[in-house]
Amino acid sequence: MVFKKWRHTRPFFGAILTVLSGLMILWVPLNLYLSTFLPGSVAVIGLLFGGLITLMGLMSFFLPSASKALGIIVIFLSILSVIGALGGFLFGTVFGIIGGALLTAWRMVPAEESAGTPSSDVPAQTAKTG
Repeated sequence: MVFKKWRHTRPFFGAILTVLSGLMILWVPLNLYLSTFLPGSVAVIGLLFGGLITLMGLMSFFLPSASKALGIIVIFLSILSVIGALGGFLFGTVFGIIGGALLTAWRMVPAEESAGTPSSDVPAQTAKTG
């Protein structure tokens, strides 16, 4: 029950897809490690973008209030990862775009809603005249 409560207070599935995307994007340049560090190689960009996307996914677990900004950056880096890492054979790019969209769309749930109790509507106060 503790994990379920923790999961509902964070953009869990967006973060999981983002970390998975970053690892897929990192996989291509790490398998080409002999040519990755040669001068003029664009595979270093794949290492940079894959590492940043993985880091953004991990940060969204611990900083859920920054998930909108992190999601936008993840979408941007996922699209640009096609240049240096073939986007993790495009699966990493697709997962990054979906994960970034889930991070961007996630909102903080008030404590009343997360506890399962319906929130009561506060009646509007009317101005008293004379």
